[in-house]
Amino acid sequence: MLLKNGRLKVLSLMAALLLVSACESTPDGSSGSANSSGSRAGGRGGMAGVDGGALKNPNAKPGSVEDFVDNVGDRVWFGFDSADVNDEGRATLDKQAAWLKEYGSVSITVEGHCDERGTREYNLALGQKRASSVKKYLVAAGVPASRIETVSYGKERPEATGDSEEAWAQNRRGVSVIK
Repeated sequence: MLLKNGRLKVLSLMAALLLVSACESTPDGSSGSANSSGSRAGGRGGMAGVDGGALKNPNAKPGSVEDFVDNVGDRVWFGFDSADVNDEGRATLDKQAAWLKEYGSVSITVEGHCDERGTREYNLALGQKRASSVKKYLVAAGVPASRIETVSYGKERPEATGDSEEAWAQNRRGVSVIK
């Protein structure tokens, strides 16, 4: 069981790295929408101390959707059948909380997503648990609950297609979308 769990973690990490390295661009060369990018680490101008990293998109206007997606990170991934936020997810959510506190007029919707396994009803419930976990973390970090809505899409909006652990890992996610 421990070996299988270790392999799952390695595969999940590899899938996350693959997703990050496969950044989507539009034909004009700009970054994709908030729903098309992977998790991206990095600091931002006014928040350079958040993680000390370089800006992924230094041309993004501070406080914009592109700034949030490219320089903070708009998503976290979950383990199979889990709504627990892992260490990598907590790091991303800490950056999201700092950004949301800096831009106090911005509200978000947290989308909960699942892989294709399980019934529609089960995945809608699990997606809601994932979205709620993200919201609870952000609220505990000081973001007012009134600025965060949640929605579950279950398995209805997959990020990746295919019957493989790599595809499933990309679909088990919570996405914070700027309203």
